[in-house]
Amino acid sequence: MPEHTRHETTAARRPRRPQASCCPLPAGVSPLPAADGLDADEAERLAAAAKALSDPIRLRMLAQITASQCCRGPAAPGSPGGEPEGMCVCELQSLYGLAQSKVSYHLKVLREAGLVHETRRGKWSFYAVDQTAARAALAELGDLLGL
Repeated sequence: MPEHTRHETTAARRPRRPQASCCPLPAGVSPLPAADGLDADEAERLAAAAKALSDPIRLRMLAQITASQCCRGPAAPGSPGGEPEGMCVCELQSLYGLAQSKVSYHLKVLREAGLVHETRRGKWSFYAVDQTAARAALAELGDLLGL
């Protein structure tokens, strides 16, 4: 029997020993209690928000949408139905020099993370920051990190 096969067979039969802690506790000190942690849904939601905020283009778009009041394009104030809330996709395209598909992708990530919401007016889509959701996500991330 080859050497490596005999070793693998012997190792497979041996029960695993628990590894010693890399940081043994001094006498009289009890280990930290297990953290309550996040449930799977909370972790998923916070991860989506963190992912959405991890891209520089999305951060710039979020800042621009926050600073913007409405689209100055074809569906601007004075159009039927009143003033739309948010910023038109067409404005983001021209601001960042991105194709419509790229802008739509980034807005989809922000929307799925719950950071922006979409309002449709005819063929135009307007995006506005969901301030309540954005504030809550940032507060939860801060709490998680103890900030």
